[in-house]
Amino acid sequence: MTEYEPVIGLEVHAQLLTKSKLFCACSTNFGGAPNTNVCPVCLGLPGSLPVLNRQAVTMAVQAALALGCVVHETSIFARKNYFYPDLPKGYQITQFEEPISTKGHLDIELDGVVKRVGITRAHMEEDAGKNVHGVGGDSIVDLNRAGTPLLEIVGEPDLRSSVEAAAYLRALRDILVFIGVNDGNLEEGSFRCDANVSIRPRGTEKFGTRCELKNINSFRFVQRAIDAEIARQTAIIDAGGTIRQETRSFDPDTGLTHTLRSKEDAHDYRYFPEPDLPPLRVEPLFIGEVRSRLHELPRAVRKRWVEELGLTPATAQTLSQHPGYVGFFEKVCETFKQPVKAANFVANDVLRGAKTHGLAATFAVTPAQVAELLSLIDSGEISGKQAKEVFAAIEGNERMPRAIVEERGMRVVSDSASLEALCQKLIEKFPSQAAGMRSGKTGLLGFFVGQAMKETGGSANPKLVSELFEKLLAVQS
Repeated sequence: MTEYEPVIGLEVHAQLLTKSKLFCACSTNFGGAPNTNVCPVCLGLPGSLPVLNRQAVTMAVQAALALGCVVHETSIFARKNYFYPDLPKGYQITQFEEPISTKGHLDIELDGVVKRVGITRAHMEEDAGKNVHGVGGDSIVDLNRAGTPLLEIVGEPDLRSSVEAAAYLRALRDILVFIGVNDGNLEEGSFRCDANVSIRPRGTEKFGTRCELKNINSFRFVQRAIDAEIARQTAIIDAGGTIRQETRSFDPDTGLTHTLRSKEDAHDYRYFPEPDLPPLRVEPLFIGEVRSRLHELPRAVRKRWVEELGLTPATAQTLSQHPGYVGFFEKVCETFKQPVKAANFVANDVLRGAKTHGLAATFAVTPAQVAELLSLIDSGEISGKQAKEVFAAIEGNERMPRAIVEERGMRVVSDSASLEALCQKLIEKFPSQAAGMRSGKTGLLGFFVGQAMKETGGSANPKLVSELFEKLLAVQS
């Protein structure tokens, strides 16, 4: 790939998290029995008329503002005409010449370098149904999804590798999930990606012929599909052939892309304004209200944590992978005022038992339990080893750590006299290690501290034990 440069642009279809469809009151719930969430409007029956969902407009404006787009006061819905079994009306209501928002951007970060990727437009449209194959040897159509509100986010062809494309998708998904307009569920199809891929000789400006890879439903498959398509186009050009503009699919089992159909252009769809919907007018006051309620975006959260709280970039990244993680960590910090210690504990211990599904996140413990446990450790009332026992005891229930400590008599031993006697006993028990310490092998201090913690069942104050060993071995040297 030294001779050619890939040029990649992504089109993402993100389902807006409304309870009802874009133009009717049918439910958008996933997983219902086929053709149960339908009505005359989404079935495309004669005489039915669409009525626009206000909440979908609100969410579209939220997303547009989060992506730095210009939100237009007037936008027009259009009919995109094509025939397919899962499109009951014979056309899809979308936006074409006058979309609700344009000219945005998304910043991605790879190896510490930030790259800005342009966004051409973000417009609303309704989803189609779903063809289900192999049911009793037949193919059937499920129209539950028909009419579901989507936001199509069209990126500029600014990406130059499959790695950048995957980073773009992750960053976009994070933003939409954080502001609560999409659940980011690739498996259920609520966040889908089409990739436009072409190659050109390095150093040239003219774009090559692009092929569109349809409906890729995982970040890993996006990378594999794009790499496979780049390799296919490279082989064709090196053999003296030419690339045909077409729509292709990716087969993860073979790692190859396959032709679906020749690529249509805009004129093939015979777009025209939707006669049953008036122009959509979004007032500046409404846009201002939506902007004022916009949640803090993931990159801003991470930047604040690193600069103001002292977290490492890696820990900040881990804790900002889901809005539920952010809320949990910040609630812990409201009570326990040492954010670095809180962040490390939440990232390393709490998140192991966390589960997420869409915007929902569940934890085996509460922020109040974690804050109290960290306070017990910080005050020296329990050791780190004892803290693990307490944490295991509070998982999955509402008991507080202090109650567990008192019930089990789990107090750190800080009696200097008794601990000094124990340390002396261990020095006599391990003379060769003691001699090594005296000769300058300071790494053996950890061995002695570990032995003392083992003897006391983890109840000794490790800092005091360490100081005692240093004193005793120094005196005898």
